[in-house]
Amino acid sequence: MDQKALRKLVESISKTVKSFKKSEVECLIRLFHSLVERDDVRLHNNVLDRNTFRATLHNLFGMTDDMLMKRVFFAFDKNDNCMNVKEWIKGLSVFLRGTFEEKLKFCFKVYYLNSDGYISREEIFDMLKNSLHQQSSEKETDGGIEELVEKMLKKMDYDNDGKISFAVFEKAVKEETLLLEVFGQCLPEAKICLDFEALAFTHPDF
Repeated sequence: MDQKALRKLVESISKTVKSFKKSEVECLIRLFHSLVERDDVRLHNNVLDRNTFRATLHNLFGMTDDMLMKRVFFAFDKNDNCMNVKEWIKGLSVFLRGTFEEKLKFCFKVYYLNSDGYISREEIFDMLKNSLHQQSSEKETDGGIEELVEKMLKKMDYDNDGKISFAVFEKAVKEETLLLEVFGQCLPEAKICLDFEALAFTHPDF
């Protein structure tokens, strides 16, 4: 790895991502580089594809829901299907040390699947159906899931328009913090984050 390019990249990222020390930013760059495993290209041009990122979420952060892992990728990425090192570190800053507000915005971004800025009734149905089918050995009926959707909307859809805006989501979650990941786990558990940090900042090429 080109040390001059590495130092320059550390400086650049450290200006925008304040939650990590420069030494930690360097460790996360090295980890990204080892995940990408493309020594034939310049450090700045390395990108993480969706499959590698999914494997990383599964192996390092214990995530198992394919639909949500796909959405987490797009919450990290800027919609070009290739995650660069800056996007990787910015996303990890929310995962590992994000404020409540940052996590709130992140979860909402994961949940509105069609990028229109609202979580619709249909999207809630799809996420709950996907989540329930993964967690239960019994096949949930669509009718049962519809019932859950109605309960969610009754709890969160204050203006009864059949969709949830960020302002509505924020209000509901601030009143009841357990609703933060109400449509499925898209943030790693606290202990897993601590374990990841202990490993990443000690052995960045693991």
